Amino acid sequence: MPDAESRGGARLRTVASMLRRSQHRTTADGDAEHAYPVQRTDQEWRERLTPEEYAVLRQHGTERPGSSPFEHDRTVGVYRCRGCGTELFRSETKFDAHCGWPAFYAPLAEDRVEYVRDRSLGMVRVEVRCATCGSHLGHVFEGEGFDTPTDQRYCINGIALELQPDA
Repeated sequence: MPDAESRGGARLRTVASMLRRSQHRTTADGDAEHAYPVQRTDQEWRERLTPEEYAVLRQHGTERPGSSPFEHDRTVGVYRCRGCGTELFRSETKFDAHCGWPAFYAPLAEDRVEYVRDRSLGMVRVEVRCATCGSHLGHVFEGEGFDTPTDQRYCINGIALELQPDA
């Protein structure tokens, strides 16, 4: 198996190490116990987001599979958090996982997202949230055999993203 340098310098991480390095503690139900740089009241979030966006970003919902135009979009640019505009992913790390949602193999930088242990649905998964506003983005999975530098799939709700095309 090639080492990280031969894979384009990408840092290899495991889901367990991501959770250990996460900058916050979680409550029993998985909610973060810290303040985010971008703070809004529930009413402000409801005014800023559509009901569908609110359900995903603030209530940890999931959009219907195959409903995001970003799943197969090949536009070159930066994907930003719909809640606060933070740059999260680059199109160069996006790949077609045939899973029904946009998939990336790495965030733009590790400090852009945070990882929360998610015990919903009777299993343990790793939720991905925007580190700036705490919005739910999706989940990260590893070891699925995709031919990517990190062997990880950030399965992200397209409704949680905005695409800023490169000039």
